[in-house]
Amino acid sequence: MDPKVKKSELAGTDSLDKQNTNAKLQQLDEFRRDPTGEALTTNHGVKISDNQNSLKAGVRGSTLLEDFILREKITHFDHERIPERIVHARGVGAHGYFQAYEGNEKYTKAGFLTDPSVQTPLFVRFSTVQGPRGSSDTVRDIRGFAIKFYTQEGNYDMVCNNAPVFFVQDGIKFPDFVHALKPEPHTEIPTAQSAHDTFWDFVSLVPETAHAVMWAMSDRGIPRNFRSMQGFGVHTFRLINAEGKGIFVKFHWTPKQGLTQLVWDEAQKIAGKDPDFHRRDLYDAIEDGNYPEWELGIQVVNEEDEMSFDFDLLDPTKIIPEELVPVIPIGKMVLNRNVDNFFAETEQIAFCPGHIVPGIDFTNDPLLQARLFSYTDTQLSRLGGPNFHQLPINRAVCPFHNNQRDGMHQTFVHRGQAPYEPDSIDSNWPVETPPAAQDGGFESYQERIDGNKIRARSESFNDHFSQTRLYYQSLAPHEQKHVVDAYVFELSKVKRIHIREREVKEILANIDLDLAQQVGLKLGIEVPENSDKDLKKSSVEKSAKISFEAFIPKDIKARKIAVLVHDNVNQANVDAIQQWAKAESAVAHILTPTPGPVLNDKKMPLASDGMQKGEPSVMYDAVVIVDGDNYDVVKMDGVATHYILEAYKHLKPIVFLGDKKNLLNDLQLVVDKGTLHDEGFNAVSDQFKELIRNHRIWAREAIAEGIPA
Repeated sequence: MDPKVKKSELAGTDSLDKQNTNAKLQQLDEFRRDPTGEALTTNHGVKISDNQNSLKAGVRGSTLLEDFILREKITHFDHERIPERIVHARGVGAHGYFQAYEGNEKYTKAGFLTDPSVQTPLFVRFSTVQGPRGSSDTVRDIRGFAIKFYTQEGNYDMVCNNAPVFFVQDGIKFPDFVHALKPEPHTEIPTAQSAHDTFWDFVSLVPETAHAVMWAMSDRGIPRNFRSMQGFGVHTFRLINAEGKGIFVKFHWTPKQGLTQLVWDEAQKIAGKDPDFHRRDLYDAIEDGNYPEWELGIQVVNEEDEMSFDFDLLDPTKIIPEELVPVIPIGKMVLNRNVDNFFAETEQIAFCPGHIVPGIDFTNDPLLQARLFSYTDTQLSRLGGPNFHQLPINRAVCPFHNNQRDGMHQTFVHRGQAPYEPDSIDSNWPVETPPAAQDGGFESYQERIDGNKIRARSESFNDHFSQTRLYYQSLAPHEQKHVVDAYVFELSKVKRIHIREREVKEILANIDLDLAQQVGLKLGIEVPENSDKDLKKSSVEKSAKISFEAFIPKDIKARKIAVLVHDNVNQANVDAIQQWAKAESAVAHILTPTPGPVLNDKKMPLASDGMQKGEPSVMYDAVVIVDGDNYDVVKMDGVATHYILEAYKHLKPIVFLGDKKNLLNDLQLVVDKGTLHDEGFNAVSDQFKELIRNHRIWAREAIAEGIPA
């Protein structure tokens, strides 16, 4: 940290992550404010002697209009909020860096992608799509995954989602889709949910939505946390190298932490118990030094191969199966510092896919083309004018100069008399920079364009079901079951029966007949046993990298384990658990019946990390219940036994130590590979780690549905 920056005495500001810095964070130091040791003043620097009472005409008299301190305070308060984003309103952000791997020069001339010695500062914002700022984190939804790179050639925004496909093919349909997705206008219900008539009315009438809807209905729609979530650029972009050669690329972010999901019952419970679950998880992981990491990869298609697939590269509702084009790793991203102020950073940051740097360019994807306009237009309204790029969080770290002056919230005092070019008064500064292989001016990629003005879709965009079928058939059996359950739940909330029937008979039946029949059976909708439709098939029958099973992490870093203890707990096992967790960089919380400590078997106090009732099982990835001379107490403890039942129901690994093995029988739980038991923790620690690494005990799912928790 810069020694000139005053060290805060405020709680929570000296965490491990606040020791990390980079060029962007150093730039922000100029704007950080800390009141430690300072006098209370007005916005204009006048010291305040009384901030407790307004100015009155007598002690019980009316408040006087001349009270400028009151007026300033109330006026600022009245204007503290800005319009929230229409979509992606609820988000959380963090600082970090990107570092390129060797050898990317053959793909692009973008400096931050080609110089492995540079750690490029960045800011990431994760978000839900539908819900307002005050909605819950764990709703079923697609997640935003937006990255602002503060490069030495200017800011580059990679605006991604956790699904590689979008709901519509052309930006002109985006307002229609969002209007259908949002709460219904006559009731403003439901909040942050797609389970209602207008959404399913729209998607059942617009088959191009089928692929993205399938992603949302799968486990991708309810991620366990942001740290274990993929990101995708959605569109096909161009990279251009120093020789001017262009290639088509798809961007992929793959988490080092693996992919994890919630089960639906768990997602619903967390929404009530901790609506900030995803925010809290990201903040805690970074504060604890468990910095999340992703690898950036690209799928490369040469220009001459553009039309060699059975789908159109410009269609944002399609993926390129990795069996056809592998993902090439080109760099990594690490998030290592939390924000100092949510509003100033996470809320005021402004992304736009049109913010690019030399070496990166667009394609003719009709959805992308609309987004290039829409994002900037939105920021003008949301952030109050054309100078939103001057807000500290949005400022480039490299110099920026132009003749765009004035406007609302202008923070610079521009010198010179000639805000235009060419000019002879100010020697024509700032001046253009010619394109170059490195550090040159931006040059749009030269592409031949020849065609008639027309409002139409290319016939190559007409296949809406083959890749949707590919996605469903590439899932593991338990993942397919979750898709069925999700469609049933969502459609059960649709009041108009004809909409349910249309979705099942005209959309799902065109994707996979078995899927349609399973959903139809539960909804009471008859689906023919055989279909006479000639359905187009994908050139790839199954794609391995679609299932979560392909992304098991190497370790259990930052995974959370609930350690349930009561009075007379066996301290030796508690010590073993804590030592093991520390060695594995996992998080083990000692959870007690009350917030106070318990007494161990040596009659010594064991401090609590939380109360079992206040830190429920849905917040953790696994559970250990520790032995001790207290079995009857535990057996009669409704909170503790519910804890075990619920964790079992949600398919989590559970370790029963010593006498706590008897709970398996007393709670009528079926012993499986996820229910470990032994006298000492060390005897099962390796098995436990492997279970946590794989996240869930999917073989338990069928019987878990009968667990009353």
